[in-house]
Amino acid sequence: MANEHHESHGHTPAAWTAVVIITLAFLIGAFAVIFGNWPLLYVSFGIAILGGAVGKVMAMMGMGAPVAD
Repeated sequence: MANEHHESHGHTPAAWTAVVIITLAFLIGAFAVIFGNWPLLYVSFGIAILGGAVGKVMAMMGMGAPVAD
């Protein structure tokens, strides 16, 4: 196990897209909390969930890391 060689470490279009979308969602959520805009906070929750879904769909389309055997 200690000598396993990992090529990707998540450096795929699917992973990067999901991370960027989720990071933007957290930034929007932070501003929503700072300014007390609670509906915008809930929108940011939805954006974060959407980011995970987009990453999963992209991975299923072949833009993610290959599945190890």
